[in-house]
Amino acid sequence: MTATEPSTEEPAPWVGAKKFSMKDRYTNTVMTNEQIAKILPHRYPFLLVDRVVEFEAGKRAVGIKCITANEPQFTGHFPDRPIMPGVLMIEAMAQLGGLICLQPPISEGTGQLFFFAGINGVRWKSPVTPGDDLCMEMNLVGFDERLGMARMSGKAYVGGRIAVTVEEFLFALSK
Repeated sequence: MTATEPSTEEPAPWVGAKKFSMKDRYTNTVMTNEQIAKILPHRYPFLLVDRVVEFEAGKRAVGIKCITANEPQFTGHFPDRPIMPGVLMIEAMAQLGGLICLQPPISEGTGQLFFFAGINGVRWKSPVTPGDDLCMEMNLVGFDERLGMARMSGKAYVGGRIAVTVEEFLFALSK
């Protein structure tokens, strides 16, 4: 069926914009995009965390990346079927991990940088496309203060379905 063909099925009851907008009503934003930009060194088009909805200092965080069709990667990946590149999903998750590492109690929170040092056990489960909200969760598994090395794990979901899992991220904090 196309938009111009009449449907033979009973139409679903009309819900309206107000009900669809309620999905965000009970989700608190604990870190806005502006607050994130004060912690992470990344900027457009490479700041990939739009907001944080849960945060436990030094332990874990849940953040959201809203995927839009006007992002530069979609002009080439792929023009007829835009799909968020897997490496950018990983980068978005790493940035969420950076929000944990670049604040007390892990670091002083004063302009330090963190660098990707490794990644293990990546599994992509479903594509992420424009219009999706990539909901990411990162957990600090361990931190070696002497070496400035952090180990994390993470998962990301779209619509309640797993999109990507990572068994281990390794990060190095600058001294």
